[in-house]
Amino acid sequence: MDPRPSIIATRFARIKTVIAVASGKGGVGKSMIAATLALSLAKNHRVGLFDLDVYGPSAHLILGASDLQPTEDKGLVPPRISNVSFMSPVFFTQGRASPLRGSDVTNMILELLAITQWRKLDYLILDMPPGIGDETLDVIRFVPNCTFLVVTTPSKVAMGAVDKLLDILQELHRPIIGILENMATEPSPIKDDITKRSLRYLGSLPYDPSLEAALGHPEKILTTPFGQSLRRLLPAIERYETAASSNK
Repeated sequence: MDPRPSIIATRFARIKTVIAVASGKGGVGKSMIAATLALSLAKNHRVGLFDLDVYGPSAHLILGASDLQPTEDKGLVPPRISNVSFMSPVFFTQGRASPLRGSDVTNMILELLAITQWRKLDYLILDMPPGIGDETLDVIRFVPNCTFLVVTTPSKVAMGAVDKLLDILQELHRPIIGILENMATEPSPIKDDITKRSLRYLGSLPYDPSLEAALGHPEKILTTPFGQSLRRLLPAIERYETAASSNK
């Protein structure tokens, strides 16, 4: 019997809230939202950020964390940057491609979840891989008490893929904080579709060309129009988590 699922449960036992930032589509800004959400929450909370995209991790580029490494202490303790504890597969691949398939993907996800020693956190943000493949299904299966923040853009193509992810999450009765619209247009073409599902439309984030120059500089990211817009949405996310905790 594989001992890693029980180890994962132990690793996550001292984490109050796990938020998986997910989308059925790549290229919607999911990693930027996950990293900026972690940086924003870290102003007042103990926060971790876990990049689980084993094929194309990018959160380290957003944070400027390429030169960091975890330390060993009954597992691997994530390094900290801008008050965020950060773990990524890039620490083990040295930026090389990871040509994994099938069970190898599940084994890597399980290993990363099992060896990471998060200790006590208020929030752990999971930067999910795109799509609804093995990685997403493994997180749904193995990560206890995981809530989902789903990201889309106004594109019909993006929302078509997001609909499939929402179908799976609702079929499996996984808690969904709401849907966040990135690179939004006015008026929103997707808001009505989301509310018809009895899900929360959390709001929109602007397309922000200044983000590119802020990459690698966490404090600069928070001062961009994108960063400021996301921080204004924090109360909606925190209210959901407070309500969910009181109902446990």
